[in-house]
Amino acid sequence: MRTHGAKQQRVTVKRTPRQQLEPVFEALDTLGNTKWRINKRVLGVVDRIWSNGGRIADLVDREDVPLPEEPDTEDESEIRKWKWKVRAIKKQNDERHSQRCDIELKLAVARKMKDETGFYYPHNLDFRGRAYPMHPYLNHLGSDLCRGVLEFAEGRLLGKSGLRWLMIHLANLYAGGVDKLSYEGRVEFTESHLGDIFDSADKPLEGKRWWLKAEDPFQCLAACINLSEALRSSAPETTISHMPVHQDGSCNGLQHYAALGRDKIGAAAVNLVAGDKPADVYSGIAARVLDIMKGDAQEDPATNPHALHARLLINQVDRKLVKQTVMTSVYGVTYIGARDQIKRRLKERCAIADETQLFIAACYAARTTLTALGEMFQAARSIMGWLGECAKVIASENQPVCWVTPLGLPVVQPYRQIGRHLIKTSLQVLTLQRETDKVMVKRQRTAFPPNFVHSLDGSHMMMTAVACKKAGLNFAGVHDSYWTHACDVDEMNRILREKFVELYEAPILENLLESFQKSFPSLNFPPLPERGDFDLRGVLESPYFFN
Repeated sequence: MRTHGAKQQRVTVKRTPRQQLEPVFEALDTLGNTKWRINKRVLGVVDRIWSNGGRIADLVDREDVPLPEEPDTEDESEIRKWKWKVRAIKKQNDERHSQRCDIELKLAVARKMKDETGFYYPHNLDFRGRAYPMHPYLNHLGSDLCRGVLEFAEGRLLGKSGLRWLMIHLANLYAGGVDKLSYEGRVEFTESHLGDIFDSADKPLEGKRWWLKAEDPFQCLAACINLSEALRSSAPETTISHMPVHQDGSCNGLQHYAALGRDKIGAAAVNLVAGDKPADVYSGIAARVLDIMKGDAQEDPATNPHALHARLLINQVDRKLVKQTVMTSVYGVTYIGARDQIKRRLKERCAIADETQLFIAACYAARTTLTALGEMFQAARSIMGWLGECAKVIASENQPVCWVTPLGLPVVQPYRQIGRHLIKTSLQVLTLQRETDKVMVKRQRTAFPPNFVHSLDGSHMMMTAVACKKAGLNFAGVHDSYWTHACDVDEMNRILREKFVELYEAPILENLLESFQKSFPSLNFPPLPERGDFDLRGVLESPYFFN
């Protein structure tokens, strides 16, 4: 476990009976038992791009941006502008240098391992129970480059369902809205681009380069190569595939909140119930934000000061504007955080030139987005509020918030005030930092809701990993993204839905409140939030729960 010096967490785990931790050990063994290898064809393409200077497929330019020449003038404003430009370009070059170092490290590992028949990634946990591969550079948690050059060492026959899932997977990687289509729509997208797919596989850099337009270009190229090989075979179903195919949760944090709160409206928004095509929570929130703004825009600016801002923003509202705020809402994004996120999006689009106007418009858009979120996810808001209040009650007694995950892992929030101790020597003054006995009340309160949900999504992933191993599947997991062979996706889909229902059929919030009352019998905790009557078993029939 990555405890980062948090003594109480370390001590608590050590005191926990081994039998209680067995499910966690079994899950970590399962994740570490998946055998990987390097996809040599994709690595060859990466090497060619990199040796030619980078710049494409999201690889950084290997050349620095040249610095502007100093102007031959004594005009102070011109010299000031030049200095600002130099400073900005130096910052950009520093960032490029950092990215180049990162790519070189990843490629060095890939080149070293490319002739190995297979290798493994041991995993460990953060303090909340989320699993991570321990190797720092080339791993499947990493960027598109890492994921593109990695594949399962074991190959499996595609079969009919595997061929279909490989086509869906390729459409998901291409994205650009394609991943919002029904499964049939995604298969049709892939079938309509077979010429581009064959061309990408045969002539990745000399041909039309269709794969470079994908959201995840290197993974898309790997899928093009595998699919081309299958479709050119006399019997595509008998083709051996090493491709890991992903199934990703739809705004997974909100899925966990909707299940906790048995929230029908929230459940429908994040695909806990069946639909003809995937529900897109970001588009849903964007539509509600647009409705609110249209109403404000029609009002008189003299009576409604937001009318002018609404008119300014009405053509800017789309899923991309609100996406980051919706994603981070489950991790306790504040109004200020939401404002800064939306301001960045508006700035990228050069939507509003005046800085003051931009700031005020971002404030208005952030408030409106959070209002829309509160309307659509009332249960999530009330549970987050309840968790925060419980944490406040505990932290006010100078105690850290502790709980046990459904898999038996004890969690202790590490947020304590840091004490500084100065040591003077003949050469220098050293500052030692160490935890004090005083907890950070505000941090304990704001961090508890997201940490608690992370501990639940970590539990779901580990439960799924163990069940997949028992079913004979190869499994890899990255938080809310589950990977297996194309031929096994149907089986993994069944398992991950069953495990989600099993996880939330337990009285999770009741158990949490009971543990708090047992640990602090003299404290008064707020009553459990009201919950809806959503039938959890609907998840079993929802094709787009993970998709």
